[in-house]
Amino acid sequence: MAPPGRRRAHLSPATILLGLVFLFSATASAASAVLGIDLGTEYIKAALVKPGIPLEIVLTKDSKRKETSAVAFKPSKSGALPAGSFPERFYGSDAIALQARFPGDIYPNLKHLLGVQRESDVVSTYTERYPALQVTGTEGRKTVSFKSDVFAAEEEKSFSVEELLAMELKNVRENAKALAGRGYDIQDAVFTVPSFYTVEERRALEVAARLAGMKVLSVVSDGLAVGINYAISRTFPDVTKEGKPEINLVFDMGAGSASATIIKFQGRTVKDVGRLNKTVQEVQVLGVGWDRTLGGDALNSLIVDDMVSSFIELPAAKSASITAEKVKTHGRTAAKLFKEAERIRQVLSANTKTSGFFESFFEDVDFRYTLSRSKYEELAAAHAARVDGPIKQSLEAAGLTFADIDSVIVHGGATRTPFVQSRLESIVGKGKIRANVNSDEAAVFGAAFKAASLSPSFRVKEIRDSDTQGYNQGIQYQFNLKDRDQKIFTPATKLGATKDLPFQMKGEFEFTVYQAIPKVNGDVSKEAVLNFKSGNLTRVVTKMIEEDKCDRDTFNNYVQVRLSPITGTPEVLSAWVTCEGETEVAKGGIVDGVKNLFGMGGKKDQEALKEGDSSSGTASASSASSSSSAANAETTDTAKTSEKKKTTIRSAITYDVKQLGYEKHPRKELKKMQDRLAAFDSSDKSRRLREEVLNSLEAFTYRSRDYLEDESFIGASTSAVRSTIEKALSAASDWIYSEGTDATEKVLKAKLKELEDIVNPVLKRKDESAKRPDAIKELKDTIAHLKEVEQLVDGQIKTQSAESSKSSEAVSKASAASSASPSADPMDDLEDADPSASAPLDPEITEVPTIYTDSDLKNIQELASKAQKWLDDNEAKQKKLKETEDPAFSVKDIEAEKKRMDDTIMEMMTKKMRHFKPPNQKPKAKPKAKPTKKASKKPKKATKEEDSPSDEELQEALRKAGVDVDGVKLKSFGHKDEIEDEAGRKLKKLNINKDSTEEEILAAIDQLTKEGGQKDGKHDEL
Repeated sequence: MAPPGRRRAHLSPATILLGLVFLFSATASAASAVLGIDLGTEYIKAALVKPGIPLEIVLTKDSKRKETSAVAFKPSKSGALPAGSFPERFYGSDAIALQARFPGDIYPNLKHLLGVQRESDVVSTYTERYPALQVTGTEGRKTVSFKSDVFAAEEEKSFSVEELLAMELKNVRENAKALAGRGYDIQDAVFTVPSFYTVEERRALEVAARLAGMKVLSVVSDGLAVGINYAISRTFPDVTKEGKPEINLVFDMGAGSASATIIKFQGRTVKDVGRLNKTVQEVQVLGVGWDRTLGGDALNSLIVDDMVSSFIELPAAKSASITAEKVKTHGRTAAKLFKEAERIRQVLSANTKTSGFFESFFEDVDFRYTLSRSKYEELAAAHAARVDGPIKQSLEAAGLTFADIDSVIVHGGATRTPFVQSRLESIVGKGKIRANVNSDEAAVFGAAFKAASLSPSFRVKEIRDSDTQGYNQGIQYQFNLKDRDQKIFTPATKLGATKDLPFQMKGEFEFTVYQAIPKVNGDVSKEAVLNFKSGNLTRVVTKMIEEDKCDRDTFNNYVQVRLSPITGTPEVLSAWVTCEGETEVAKGGIVDGVKNLFGMGGKKDQEALKEGDSSSGTASASSASSSSSAANAETTDTAKTSEKKKTTIRSAITYDVKQLGYEKHPRKELKKMQDRLAAFDSSDKSRRLREEVLNSLEAFTYRSRDYLEDESFIGASTSAVRSTIEKALSAASDWIYSEGTDATEKVLKAKLKELEDIVNPVLKRKDESAKRPDAIKELKDTIAHLKEVEQLVDGQIKTQSAESSKSSEAVSKASAASSASPSADPMDDLEDADPSASAPLDPEITEVPTIYTDSDLKNIQELASKAQKWLDDNEAKQKKLKETEDPAFSVKDIEAEKKRMDDTIMEMMTKKMRHFKPPNQKPKAKPKAKPTKKASKKPKKATKEEDSPSDEELQEALRKAGVDVDGVKLKSFGHKDEIEDEAGRKLKKLNINKDSTEEEILAAIDQLTKEGGQKDGKHDEL
């Protein structure tokens, strides 16, 4: 029992269910929007999926469909920032626009620096292109960071690649939230990466996404993402029905690299819920190939080299002793060169010749450059030949030839280059190249579809995809003092695949997982990515030997490893040890053991009765057998369980796994980066709010100057006030352009309030003067309307009183009539009374509804009187005031007074409508008096028929009258003059009444009998 004061309240099932509904609805709301992000070298694209928005491209703040992969820190005019201050950040094209001015503070194309070591060739290539950037190693790690001189403190200058990329991803996330609308906190995302991404690069991407507040649902290769998008709107042959799969090659060439992916598309019939079957589409990667440096950037570098060579040959450049190294290592000049080279390359894709001009290009030397497509293709001849490499690699990895390829899907901006297209056509044929795939957005749409399929909030077409990671992976360990190397995964191994690694260890052991990465020169580097170390193997083995009697030579260890289905990196799932030990097993088996336990005996004890045996004898025998079996149970058990059998015994062991290469960030270090990014966000928000206040202040000064020329504003202010406003506006304008740009938000708000305190009173008088006449007119109309309602209520109350008096008089008269003396005839009691005739009618009372009361009328009269008095008094006060003085009453006060009367009028009209009856509506009839019990048992008839006697009453009346009724049959049919019986014969009517004497009845019968006899002989029914 819980201590007093801490006892748990017992929740009802309804409360628990309601709580679960809220929990699941909140979870569904949070998970109902997902992102697909195509992480390119030069551009980042994102697509959003949410209810109502299927596969929508996330636009940038300037409404572009892709964001340039760059982030910039704008230096402060006052110099390096002190601790706790942060610079203004720019993203995308805004950041690139600052590159010529601040080349050392713009960080573009970070994709290829993720997870790589400082000494990598990739870093060297990057620094050659962006010489102004300070690329350094990360403290305590082997990865890359940047130094920024925007900060004064040395410890704040270093930024890792993951932090900078997280800023870009967070910017994309904010744009997506703006598209999704209020109430959506987007966190789940699927990222596309090149097929050559290593374990280190994949881990670094996951860290960047985490810093950006995102959860990685999956990481897919660029080629697979394009394949998924290709399969969205298509249905492929069903291989379970002897259909032939469709095999396509996806060639992707972007800014940084080129890759080729062989993908098999097919349909398959699989088991669905219950007995139903369904057809799913399968997208399987068969092989990949790549060239890490063949892309748009490499082609731009060719143009840059040619531009520099042309520039240093100019006479002015020679005279100034300008060298190629000086030009390329100058940050601003290099930024100009690469920007112009990108433009020239894109223009040459559609034109045969183009040119560019640089004014004061380098050391005040102007430079004009012209390049034709033919010369460009000569410069890129070696690069064009490299297009074959990725394609041949992918075919070799898949074990296919060009003849097996059905079509080629091209993706990436660099595939628009004419010589790249020509090369592809010469390799696979022009007819196989598909042009109906979006070469810019196919990958991001495929990633978004993948994200929707992984989210429980969406139901999409079922496409089952399988990806690869592109490298051989193995383990290295020592056994019997010898180094062992064992391959565990190949480049064709599917993500999510598991493998049980066997060992024969009795003591603690460890092994290292490596990834075999081929180098440019053909060598293979085995990069360690994971270290496994057992924890309690020795203790578990000892226990199994002592307690389970395991044979020492039968021990085996197993470690289960898997390629993560999310990131494609290797991971350890479990570890265990097995051995063979002896266990005792009963000879007769479990069934016989149970039978013996309950005294049922074995098979021999359960033989059928022989002929001549009696059931009683059997019963007594069985009783004896039960007694003997119970007595000898211990002896029997010993005999039965004497057999021993060898079985495999398994026991789990503990272990420790450590990431190698790109090591896991300590929690403290990760928290430090998250806090710094949060501080950046807070600084940006404060800066944005400050800029909004500054804009409001500047706009207010401009508007106020216009007010000084407005006649209505002049009429509502004195010359002294206008002079004060003019001086204040002049001082504010000077302050804005001198000190306002660096002022804090608090100071700007104070300046704005200072101006508003002078200008707003005049604006208020001006607005009041303009709006007051109309407001007074509306108030007078409302008072008049309220008086009309007063007359209506007064008339209704009088009508209610008159109708009530009439109804009372009618009730009094009816009561007096019903109290008249009853009949003195004693024979009246012998007859059945007719309820409708004898009972006096209830007086009909006309219901008079009470719509209004005297208090309603009084309230209306008082309200109208007070409103009229209030208006008269304030108008009199206002007439005594000047236009430059504050009004005696405001328009807001008039509206409040008008609202009180409007509410009262609405209340009176509502009461009237509650009792309103349409003109054609008839009042409900008053229910009739209930008949007596005797009458209620009879079948319903018309009112006239209810007055007629029954057949039995007629027969009895004849007997009393002394008439022989043996030959006469009488029936009562009411007051009908003519009627037929069941045979169709016409019956005669006996014209008698309740006061007829005996002679009159007999005479009437004789008359009808004679008439009947003359016509048809005999008639016995009357």
